[in-house]
Amino acid sequence: MPEVAFDNETLGYIRIFEERSGARVRDCFAAEEKLVFLVHPGDVHRAVGPGGVLVDRLKGMLKKEIQVVEYSDDPETLVRNIFYWYSPKRVDFVPKGNGRHATVTVDPAWKARAIGKAGKNLKVARAILVRHTDIGSVSVA
Repeated sequence: MPEVAFDNETLGYIRIFEERSGARVRDCFAAEEKLVFLVHPGDVHRAVGPGGVLVDRLKGMLKKEIQVVEYSDDPETLVRNIFYWYSPKRVDFVPKGNGRHATVTVDPAWKARAIGKAGKNLKVARAILVRHTDIGSVSVA
């Protein structure tokens, strides 16, 4: 995977996030009008805080929507973590070009939410996966 470089603004977001939450940030980037923080395995609860209180405070402080995802070296686990709120039932991979395509199966009642308005959640998921895996595209079934 390509080495991820941060600009000064992003480094500032990471510093504030780590200072306020105690969670270790592996990656941070802007996508679909929100800041996405990938935190080290085991740090997601520390990052979010009880009842989401830390994320809510950071949203107010940074004036941005925030999404926190727990990182994993295992692509299937990472996909499951990205779609955590939609209780993924299965993740399937098929070869596509030089990489793979991931299909996440969720309960039909959650499908529209998992995809997001105008595919927003899929775009964020793809941005994470392209930065950290060989997965170049993702869909929800």
